[in-house]
Amino acid sequence: MSDLIAKTTIDQRLAEIVTPVIEDLGFELVRLRLMAGKTRTLQIMADRPDGGIEVSDCAEISTAVSAILDVEDPLEDTYTLEVSSPGIDRPLTRLKDFDAWDGYEARIETTELIDGRRRFRGILAGTEGDEVLLEIEEGGEAVTIGLQFDWLSDAKLVLTDELIAEMLRARKTKEIEAGSDEFDETEIEDQIETSSDTASVKD
Repeated sequence: MSDLIAKTTIDQRLAEIVTPVIEDLGFELVRLRLMAGKTRTLQIMADRPDGGIEVSDCAEISTAVSAILDVEDPLEDTYTLEVSSPGIDRPLTRLKDFDAWDGYEARIETTELIDGRRRFRGILAGTEGDEVLLEIEEGGEAVTIGLQFDWLSDAKLVLTDELIAEMLRARKTKEIEAGSDEFDETEIEDQIETSSDTASVKD
């Protein structure tokens, strides 16, 4: 499992437990983080394989994940479970994400210095083998560089007008395919403000 999906040992253990449950419901695990605090928070980010997860879907996943965690009991202390969508400026945690969002702007960080830097911002140009291709500005010119997927420590889309327009188009298409004559752009606006749809449950 990619470290971008689950970074720490406990994150990876939890991901192993919840991934089959999430996939059985027809969704995919995008990211999992166990956050420290007075009460720990288990943050799970999920999506449909073709995108378009809803608040009701998050609630369904939350219920199913809570049940399996109650059985497996991997966490001794009290925690809060939060299930959310990836949001518009979504994290890119799987190699296929970089192909899916080819042409959109992204920020990428690496674990080690590469040519004296760890942070890169540019236009995604797909993948080549295990490399993520990114078009960046170098000396006033556009240059495409390749970053090994295993080098990445963090990656996410940048919230741009183009990305918002794509989300609006995708949502409108989904509504049309579902046979709805109404399309509410405020749902996209809500995602921009909150960055995700969330369902929470306390254990």
